[in-house]
Amino acid sequence: MAPQSQNANRLQAQEISQSTTEKEAEIVQAQQPLGSQDRKDEEIVAQEELKPELPMSKARAIALVITVTAASFLNTLGVQSSVIILPTIGKALNIPDSRQQWIVSAYNLTFSCFLLLWGRLADVYGKKLIFVWGSIWITLTSLLVPVIPHEIGFDVFRGLQGLGAAAMVPTAIGILGTTFPPGKAKNYAFSCYGGGAPLGGVFGNIFGGVLGQYLEWKWVFWIFGILTAFVAVAAVYVIPPPPVKPEPKVKKAVDWIGGTIVTVGLIILLFALSEGNVVGWTTPWIGMLIGISILFLAAFGFWQYWLETKTNRQPLMKVSMFSNVRFSAANIIMLLFFTSFNNFLIYATYWFQDYQGLSIIQTTLRFIPTGVTGVLVAIATSQLLSRVRGDFILAFGTTCVALSSLLFAIPIPTTTSYWAYGFPAMVLAVCGADTLFPTLTLFVAKSLPAEDQALGGALVSMVGQFGRALGLAIATAIQMAVQAREKGVSVEELGEADVGVGDEALKDGIRGTAWFNCAIGVVALGCVGVFFRGAGKVGGKH
Repeated sequence: MAPQSQNANRLQAQEISQSTTEKEAEIVQAQQPLGSQDRKDEEIVAQEELKPELPMSKARAIALVITVTAASFLNTLGVQSSVIILPTIGKALNIPDSRQQWIVSAYNLTFSCFLLLWGRLADVYGKKLIFVWGSIWITLTSLLVPVIPHEIGFDVFRGLQGLGAAAMVPTAIGILGTTFPPGKAKNYAFSCYGGGAPLGGVFGNIFGGVLGQYLEWKWVFWIFGILTAFVAVAAVYVIPPPPVKPEPKVKKAVDWIGGTIVTVGLIILLFALSEGNVVGWTTPWIGMLIGISILFLAAFGFWQYWLETKTNRQPLMKVSMFSNVRFSAANIIMLLFFTSFNNFLIYATYWFQDYQGLSIIQTTLRFIPTGVTGVLVAIATSQLLSRVRGDFILAFGTTCVALSSLLFAIPIPTTTSYWAYGFPAMVLAVCGADTLFPTLTLFVAKSLPAEDQALGGALVSMVGQFGRALGLAIATAIQMAVQAREKGVSVEELGEADVGVGDEALKDGIRGTAWFNCAIGVVALGCVGVFFRGAGKVGGKH
């Protein structure tokens, strides 16, 4: 055999031997526990599948849920407790009736307008950081508000309170959404959080009523600040730190231009809605401000669409989120729910205090069933989320909210016992709120990726706050129009007419708003039937 042939055969044999050796090495390496990257990846996947449902100890998980739920609870408690003591604050600071609403509106204004911006900041810089600093900010402003002796300064600090709340509420939803994996623990967490906002509104009456009756009104704000301080301390210890984000570009993900546009637009819109019932809706600058705000909000929408589709920059709000029909419908239902439920609480208070002439503490006692019912329903909802279809729960909730206002709308004789209409209305209202809110917030959390969880929470909260402002403006306009018609005067002249305890015009005005609230609940029920028909169990693992 030629030397060249022998050399070729020898080289071929070496190549075959080398190939065989490499294959054997790969087989041996794959059999070793940590021998290859693929094996490591398989082990990581297996560990993820076997990961326990609770990402931390049970005690810490419970403390975490209570802490972030307190953000939602305290937010609505702070609003509602100030509503019931408005006349007292007005007398102490010499604020006329026509401007007392700004004690509440200033808080709602900043809270609503900064939700989206704070939600994105939380997603970018860390939810824990924003939550803690937000709660510290509320603590400081709450302690300072009562010592401000002048109307304008008082309203300014109320607005600063709302700025802190806007940082806490959306991050709370984001924290729950990213901390708990799908399953029972997440259902419990969102049920607890979902009950926080309605219960805060309910207990706000009790909180403000008791303190306003037996202590100085300033203690409503001081104790509120003390409670928020406890939340801030707890948050430092129980909220887990955010995962480290290695990519530096995340720091550039805040759309400051969009944040400015939407914030200015919302401030103008909510200011106009708040002032419309004070200066009259026919005042030229009210319509002009509403038109300007619509232009700002439209510009914000186009800007977000351009950022998302034409650039690599991160928008403040992804327009593509609304391509999910049920996600969009969930936000509409949230808006309608907050409109109806918030108006129910306010006008039930007016019915008992202004029409029936009851004291603050007597009115407070009539709201106690809502607190008891709320706790029980929140517990029951945590079990139902993984057992009952989402469309059934939402249909039940919207029906209850509509019926609660219906009981105040129908012409029941005013001599009828509270237990015949007031008590069942209170129970139904909270049954609706404590089933609707957790179901919708959990659905939103499941619909969005982890990096958008706080933004989704901000969007839900903003929609709810907008529903409150818009719904209250419409309800107030209805009340004034009905009372003016019954008195035979124009709306502008209504302030000169006597409307007091037991006045028939006042009764008809409040019942007119109740019909409006009932209709809003029915519209929400219709949205559930159209967009959520056949929806599965929102509390399931998949």
